[in-house]
Amino acid sequence: MSALSAAAKKGLGDPALAELVMIRASQINHCAFCLDMHLKAARRTGESEDRIQLLGAWEETEDLYTERERAALALTEAVTVLTDGFVPDEVYERAAKHFDEAGLAHLIGLISVINGWNRLMVGRRVPPGGYRPGGHQP
Repeated sequence: MSALSAAAKKGLGDPALAELVMIRASQINHCAFCLDMHLKAARRTGESEDRIQLLGAWEETEDLYTERERAALALTEAVTVLTDGFVPDEVYERAAKHFDEAGLAHLIGLISVINGWNRLMVGRRVPPGGYRPGGHQP
């Protein structure tokens, strides 16, 4: 999972966007450990406090996130929740407008791997606060 995470982040090519995606999935999955980790990492990428704090309401804050970021966040939510058992066509098509085929594959890989990490950390009841930069990074 670490290798997939690293490859997906590298292939996406936008460290700040990768952190936003991982924060949003971790919010949905209630993974405190991963939230702690990726909030710290987002700040290291230079992400603003406003964008971090309002991420849970990204749909209502049009001026804070680019259309590309909004498409990635919509896809993150759709893949994370899979409410109807699939990603709605309009969500996928919206993301496909902003990411080429390889970029979309890396984005979906990143969403999938953070969901896996969230399930591992929540399932194992790993508390927040133990992450240190340079250590293990889901």
